[in-house]
Amino acid sequence: MSRPLSPPHSELNRLTHIVALGGGHGLGRVMSALNFLGSRLTGIVTTTDNGGSTGRIRSQQGGIAWGDLRNCLNQIITQPSTASALFEYRFEGEGELAGHNLGNLMLKALENMQIRPTDAVNLIRELLKVESFIIPMSEKPVHLAAYLASGKSLVGEVSIDELTEVPQMMFVLPLVPATPEAIKAIQKADLILIGPGSFLTSILPPFLLPEISRAIADSSALKIFIDNLGVEQGPAAQLSLKDRINYLHHHIGSKVIDAVITESQFDLEDSLIFTKKLKADDVSYRHDRQLLCAAIDDVLKTLSRPDFLEIL
Repeated sequence: MSRPLSPPHSELNRLTHIVALGGGHGLGRVMSALNFLGSRLTGIVTTTDNGGSTGRIRSQQGGIAWGDLRNCLNQIITQPSTASALFEYRFEGEGELAGHNLGNLMLKALENMQIRPTDAVNLIRELLKVESFIIPMSEKPVHLAAYLASGKSLVGEVSIDELTEVPQMMFVLPLVPATPEAIKAIQKADLILIGPGSFLTSILPPFLLPEISRAIADSSALKIFIDNLGVEQGPAAQLSLKDRINYLHHHIGSKVIDAVITESQFDLEDSLIFTKKLKADDVSYRHDRQLLCAAIDDVLKTLSRPDFLEIL
């Protein structure tokens, strides 16, 4: 579990609303790094997963993908409790329950009770004493899909991860509406954070919803892309940082990224590059929470200088 961070005189603390987009472990890491912001922080979470416990639940019961939402909730918990341990409990052994995460089942049960997904997440937030907001990108069941160079299409995150080529175009099936709270959060954001995470299957999906892409494009907030530390698996491994930014801009329809935080040296047109130490000491492909928070804060300090204001 993460501990709350309280950086003194933080530029982040001057902001009124920060939005982070993505899924899986990457967004959870960002949310836990910034959990000191409390209710000023909102995570907009990808809901296209069809693997693992989430995939089994979806194939048998239908509904949205709960796994990334549960992951983010778990990572942002600051005070471990019996409730948080219960929420993250995973069944072992054999049989139908083996491998299932109890948190996924709890959220699915609330969905089956006709409770709106965003309200279901808020109920769990209250149970776990999580102040920051977690919002699904859509409250409707949706799958990730891809067009290939051959003209064929492919549906499902798991299948896309197994590709040996980068899809020419990504889309969601069916085309679902974005969650209204997600759009409102983007519209009032001072800062929008994108990544880290699996580019095609965690970062990109929210931007495949036209309402979210439009809201991001129209927003005057500073937009920062946080680069991965480890090498991507699947087709995204073939994309350089520049390729990923261009791929994202292509799907959004405009250039929106103002700055990039990375550990590597890159020259990227139209975006400012900030090279920072980010690796955690224990797991080299995970972002250290303190270092990530400090890196975001340093970027804000730099970009608030008068000589940078004219660039943005």
